[in-house]
Amino acid sequence: MKYSLSSALRDALISTVMTAIVVAPIFSLHLERAGSRTVIAPDWRMTAWACLAVFVVQMLKPWFSGFLAGKLPKVNLPALPEVKPGTRNVMIFVALMMAASWPFFAGRNAVDIATLAMIYVMLGLGLNVVVGFAGLLDLGFVGFYAVGAYTYALLFRWAGWTFWEALPFAGLASATFGFALGFPVLRLRGDYLAIVTLGFGEIIRLLLTNLTSFTGGPDGISSIPKPSAFGLEMTRSPSVAGGTTFHQFFGMEFNSMHMVIFVYLMALLLAMVTLFISNRLIRMPIGRAWEALREDEIACRSLGLNPMKIKLSAFTLGAMFAGFGGAFFAARQGIVNPESFTFIESALILAIVVLGGMGSQLGVILAAILLTTLPELAREFSEYRMLIFGLVMILMMVWRPQGLLPMKRHHVEMK
Repeated sequence: MKYSLSSALRDALISTVMTAIVVAPIFSLHLERAGSRTVIAPDWRMTAWACLAVFVVQMLKPWFSGFLAGKLPKVNLPALPEVKPGTRNVMIFVALMMAASWPFFAGRNAVDIATLAMIYVMLGLGLNVVVGFAGLLDLGFVGFYAVGAYTYALLFRWAGWTFWEALPFAGLASATFGFALGFPVLRLRGDYLAIVTLGFGEIIRLLLTNLTSFTGGPDGISSIPKPSAFGLEMTRSPSVAGGTTFHQFFGMEFNSMHMVIFVYLMALLLAMVTLFISNRLIRMPIGRAWEALREDEIACRSLGLNPMKIKLSAFTLGAMFAGFGGAFFAARQGIVNPESFTFIESALILAIVVLGGMGSQLGVILAAILLTTLPELAREFSEYRMLIFGLVMILMMVWRPQGLLPMKRHHVEMK
């Protein structure tokens, strides 16, 4: 298709104006203190260069498209090689051994980041049940994450429960909220479903902020204890008189690294349990029902399946995994507040599922690790983190919309 000069100029001007609208508030308007007042100090250089670059690229785009049409080879990411079941089991075992032994050789900061990565693996696998398997777009998944975290925090604050006592109830509370959310959205799909779930996530955050006497309000709940190892506290001294700590029981010197490693190993274990359960569910009749609902709800109903029960099961199980991840997040941080559960967290979890490949468990794990660790490795670009993140997602949608490791569907070919 050939573009005229006027159409190319029109597209370039529209793109330049949109670039100015997006870039100017972020990079050109800075707040500075002038005595007792805060003033806006504009600096338009970044906006001017960005607009110029976009204008030039848009003007040259028709020429490059016509010149390079048919001359560039098609680039595809290499597919995973087919492996035998026995070989696959060996590879999984080796990967687990490497993941389990790695914290004993890494530094404290690296292990702490890996613990956060395992939490996002749990969240990604939970949302993958809702979005990837059942095809239900959920933009309020962070609400279930917050319910799990606050369940542990509140049970500790008001009843003095330990982490292991509160963990099942964190999953149960989030599953209950997921089941309750399922009823209003039974007849919704697509954009309408996304709007309702988005509202649910914001309602949870606002409730946590405004119920000051119960949840601590904007300040949240602090001094949340870490999990114990078989009933042994991993602290320097026992919290109760006559108690025994972990290092005292085993006759070792106290080392704060022991707690960091233990939390990582527990997060890794729970992530593997989440992977195992979701992998088994997708092979069961409920998993086939999720796939049928995702492909065509009308055809699913015509086969005698009940979409209401299928949607409720997907929301409930996905929310349960989010609750477990939220409890681990509260234990890792030691403090929870509503600002940890904003919409950007839901967007990040959804991006993990989309980037890895909807329905692909291995892809979700890979994407969760990448999106968690890469920002920590490039802290000098932290100011531009979201900008780079958005550009990467746009490029992925253009270059490989099916995700890094798309799910392989079982099929039979007729010769």
